[in-house]
Amino acid sequence: MSLLLALIAIWGLIAILILREVALAAASALVVILWVVLGVVLAPCLLSVWALLPLVAVLAILNVGSLRRAFLSKPVFGILKRTMPSMSVTEREALEAGTTWWEKQLFSGKPDWDEFAEISLPQLTADEQSFLDNEVSQLCEMLNEWDIYNTRKDLPPEAWQFLKDKGFFGLIIPKEFGGREFSHYAQSRVMSKIASRSGTAAVTAMVPNSLGPGELLMNYGTEEQKKRWLPGLANGTEIPCFGLTGPEAGSDAGSIPDTGIVCKGMHEGQEVLGLKLTFSKRWITLAPVATVVGLAFKLYDPEGLLGDANKKEYGITCALIPANHPGMEIGKRHNPGSPFMNGPIFGTDVFIPVDWIIGGASMAGKGWRMLIECLGAGRGVSLPSLSTASGEVNYRLVGAYARIRRQFNTEIGKFEGVQEATADIAGTAYTLEAFRQLVTKGLETGSPSVMTAMAKYHATELMRKSVEHSMDIVGGRAIQQGPRNFLIYSYHSVPVAITVEGANILTRSLMIFGQGAMRCHPFLFQEMQAMQDEDQERGIKTFDKLFTQHLGHVLSNLARTKLLGLTRGHFSSVPANADDFSARWYQRINLLSASFASMSDIALAVLGGNLKRRELLSARLGDIHSQLMIACAILKYHSAHPRTRAEDVHAEYAITTALNKAQQALIEFSDNFPVGWVAKLVRYLTLPWGKIVLKPTDDLTRELGDLMLEDNPVRQSFAQYVYVSHEAEDAAGRVESTYQMLLALGPLWTTWLKNQNKLAGANMAEKLQDAVSKNIIQPQDVNRLLEYDARRFDCVLTDAFDKL
Repeated sequence: MSLLLALIAIWGLIAILILREVALAAASALVVILWVVLGVVLAPCLLSVWALLPLVAVLAILNVGSLRRAFLSKPVFGILKRTMPSMSVTEREALEAGTTWWEKQLFSGKPDWDEFAEISLPQLTADEQSFLDNEVSQLCEMLNEWDIYNTRKDLPPEAWQFLKDKGFFGLIIPKEFGGREFSHYAQSRVMSKIASRSGTAAVTAMVPNSLGPGELLMNYGTEEQKKRWLPGLANGTEIPCFGLTGPEAGSDAGSIPDTGIVCKGMHEGQEVLGLKLTFSKRWITLAPVATVVGLAFKLYDPEGLLGDANKKEYGITCALIPANHPGMEIGKRHNPGSPFMNGPIFGTDVFIPVDWIIGGASMAGKGWRMLIECLGAGRGVSLPSLSTASGEVNYRLVGAYARIRRQFNTEIGKFEGVQEATADIAGTAYTLEAFRQLVTKGLETGSPSVMTAMAKYHATELMRKSVEHSMDIVGGRAIQQGPRNFLIYSYHSVPVAITVEGANILTRSLMIFGQGAMRCHPFLFQEMQAMQDEDQERGIKTFDKLFTQHLGHVLSNLARTKLLGLTRGHFSSVPANADDFSARWYQRINLLSASFASMSDIALAVLGGNLKRRELLSARLGDIHSQLMIACAILKYHSAHPRTRAEDVHAEYAITTALNKAQQALIEFSDNFPVGWVAKLVRYLTLPWGKIVLKPTDDLTRELGDLMLEDNPVRQSFAQYVYVSHEAEDAAGRVESTYQMLLALGPLWTTWLKNQNKLAGANMAEKLQDAVSKNIIQPQDVNRLLEYDARRFDCVLTDAFDKL
């Protein structure tokens, strides 16, 4: 018994000593108090020499550096070094590229809410707002997606020219080079508004402002390269594309087989040092119309012509090449299901001068890091902006249609089965806008690659779900293609969104947690660097300090998880500006964040390098991390708006959904972890009283479903983010204008519906005359009702053609 009690005391002492290293006051204080009480109560039992021996040994190992390194750190160092997979150059560059932001706080297990309170959502400048109100609106008025898809298979010539003349291809280029120098948030807003009118046009405008020559030149180009290319890219006289993916390298872009061999050759009549390129690229957006091609390839220097005779392989390199350069071949167009320009690029033994490498010869072999950093920023803007537009258009148009369309003499939006879908559409639209705003704010700090991977994956998956719900509700009206169909092109664009800029399966199963663990964990990446130090003694000393702190971090999070689990997060810290709506949600995030941090460390300790291959488990950890980030975005977005019941209902549904998903991912992780009792223990510490977040209730679902039928404040706020047409012959405008007519009728339409079966007459006009005679309807309202009924009927019709 005395030995058992001594071991308990040892646990307390170890916790204190390690927690001292990381100075986590709340958890340290708890352990200190428990240990002191334990020591007072059990002191007589600890007088046994045999009981004290283990205590003395453990204390010596922990407190004497040489002993700690010999008996703890060095053995662990050796085990981990053998079990951890080797890190390739591209993997290292990917991990070192970019920055971290608020997602790192969530990974720590103890978010700093004072820091979060200081975050303000992004705002547009006067120039950016003017561009949205004028140039973007004018472009939208030129576009008809039915015509683009089915007649032209391209944007109309006037739209192409407008995009060039008004600087749509140079939104991110500095003003000194003729660009607009817009923020990430403004860029996202521009793309969203265009996408709400035409996904084809949005993709066309998106690519030059995302991963491409413009961004690479701005960040890495030489001054000569910037002066040569950026003005033309800004004014549209140069159309860029970027060749990265190919038949053998899609999501695994680091495995590209395309090569560049350093050699001498002739250029403009002179022999110069250059590269001989051989490449085959596929799925390159804007390739068919490009005037300048960015190209990624693996660079080799067999003769040491770049100056280092011992360096034969430089790795991935990026160059910029005029599309009409000898040997460059732009292939025929691909058909990705949407008529934006997309095609292959080929070349065999294409010679280019060495100074066409982006950044010059000094940037040879540094292309992968360049691409990772630029792709990280683009991934957080481009496709999330398209997804957000789709979510908000679905909200407005499907909500309006569900109010207009009636079955069984009831608005279809009133059926609870439909409300289950409409509420989800509403919550999804709210989530997408909230996440867009927090992510673009984070991009102001750099290029947080983990956060942008979350944004790309979850935004496009939310879009997919929103479109599927919308198709279910609108039914045959959404299936039958034609100029009246306002949903079909969003449906067509979903596969493109989930595939490009990193396939979603890969992004979820490998990138979010794989990069997140390395980039966001406070110690892991530094520990791996120590293990790979060529000077092993120096590596062990560095590892010893980090590992001790890491142990403290683990024990602190376990203690914090237990405390927060017992109280269900009550009494934990929240932002100083939290209100009665948000405070409790922040406390739930505290609990799930601590549990996530604990689960992550357990997974890394038990599985080590194998966790990389256990994608089902790592994906669930990534889901927890992502949903916590989404929940923070929802709370931040909610706090930026006036409190209304509509705002609260949307936010409550959205954050309930996000945290329920996080909680479910945690449960599924513990159920499937190979050392089940360990994960289940943490799960028990987290949820000792059961789940802390249930799915949205039926009452909340019904209330949100009802709100979506009304012109509520949230619906009105979404109008600023999308293009709203009121044209009666337009696909979206037909629904919107009919809906506005219905709202203008107010209770008059309800009065007619309640009484129509009691009135005499063979048709509506005759029944209305009877209603006037009975003083049910006023004479001046007859034509208003007839006009609306004609518009209502026209609104639910689908297109028919003489022949297909």
